[in-house]
Amino acid sequence: MLDCNDLDLMVSFWGTVLGLEERARYPDYVWLGRLGKAGPAFAFQHVDEAKREKNRMHLDLGVDDRDAFIEKALELGATRVQDHSLDNGFTWTVMADPEGNEFCVSEEH
Repeated sequence: MLDCNDLDLMVSFWGTVLGLEERARYPDYVWLGRLGKAGPAFAFQHVDEAKREKNRMHLDLGVDDRDAFIEKALELGATRVQDHSLDNGFTWTVMADPEGNEFCVSEEH
């Protein structure tokens, strides 16, 4: 469950980014489909308070084409926070969704 201020914006952003369809909607709550056949469901609830600090938990998304995924996320309202790389060549980008929730993007390995 992800708390959010703008329920429709966040459902649209994450539904598009993750390729998930809306499954159920109630006042102040929306559930998307599962992340994979047996994976967790992704859901949202409207809250009035704004995000205040760094997330204690975030998604790490392994994708086939990191640059294309980042470009799509930026077009949908994400921001690029910081790029990282390790000495072994592993690279990832910290992003934030339209409400500032961090997530990371790397090439799938």
